[in-house]
Amino acid sequence: MNSSPTASSSRAARSGPAAVLWDMDGTLLDSEPLWDIAMADLALRHGIMMSPALRESTLGNSLPDAMTKVYDAAGIAEPDRDRNGDYRWLLDHVAGLFAAGLPWRPGASAALDLVAAAGLPMVLVTNTVRELTDTALETLGRDRFTATVCGDEVPVGKPAPDPYLRGAALLGLTPDECLAVEDSPTGTISATAAGCPTLVLPSAARVPSGNLRTFRESLVGLTLDDLTDAWTGQHPGHRSDHRDMPR
Repeated sequence: MNSSPTASSSRAARSGPAAVLWDMDGTLLDSEPLWDIAMADLALRHGIMMSPALRESTLGNSLPDAMTKVYDAAGIAEPDRDRNGDYRWLLDHVAGLFAAGLPWRPGASAALDLVAAAGLPMVLVTNTVRELTDTALETLGRDRFTATVCGDEVPVGKPAPDPYLRGAALLGLTPDECLAVEDSPTGTISATAAGCPTLVLPSAARVPSGNLRTFRESLVGLTLDDLTDAWTGQHPGHRSDHRDMPR
């Protein structure tokens, strides 16, 4: 996405991002293991085992996209796909898992406090549907965020740019004025396609190096300088390539 001259001038005049747009699952909350359980159970429901490759392909996906990949792997013909029934079953299953407790990712709570203390607005941008996101916000703290964008509230979820375009628009900003924080290939593609410089954290699926991407080992010890480095594309304080990062 190309920035307008006005947006480019605005960015050039700033020393850091005007806002931070946060992914949720795997970035702020250690909820991916719960999704692992739910997706494996969905696969079993359709007579297959969830392979590592299949699970990796669904990371960060919207529910409809993840379900489609399971259907395809199970060889279920389109007329036999009970999308509405499976969607409801999966929502209920994940809601039960979420209700049992949602652990934080290392450093995530402190990172949110850091950004809030700096006076930067934050938007939660997730492919998770509103029904489940509202449960997760009980852990995250609803009042931390100026706005939230869920996967069922945009025309197309991640990896399309729509969620991040909406997140920036809700703040009255252009995407290139914001820093996105992501962990999955799907989410990173979404953020960078929207035009957001993106800080990428390790996840179960490898995120390749690319334009607008800065890599960091975790949110532990995050500083405002780190956020500025990621937003400007200058990396004096941390690696700009993830290949040497522990998995």
